[in-house]
Amino acid sequence: MRLLSSFLALALSTSAALAGDVGTLSPGTPAGVKHAQEIGHNTILYVLLGAAAIAGIAVAASSGSNAAPAAAAPTTTTTTTTGTA
Repeated sequence: MRLLSSFLALALSTSAALAGDVGTLSPGTPAGVKHAQEIGHNTILYVLLGAAAIAGIAVAASSGSNAAPAAAAPTTTTTTTTGTA
């Protein structure tokens, strides 16, 4: 649960951090169309980060110990008979 909340906090904080360097628009110029078109070039980076996060979650989920308990050692019983003949 702690891992999930960490990923959620990271996902929510990165969008605000990336939007932080937006300045005011200059009058008479386009409203940042070229800048908006250049942002899409980070898609490969986001795909790789997403794949790494999924792989990390898969490793963390599969690393739990699901081994069966150790089998008890077999017990042997011996019977001896003593008789008088």
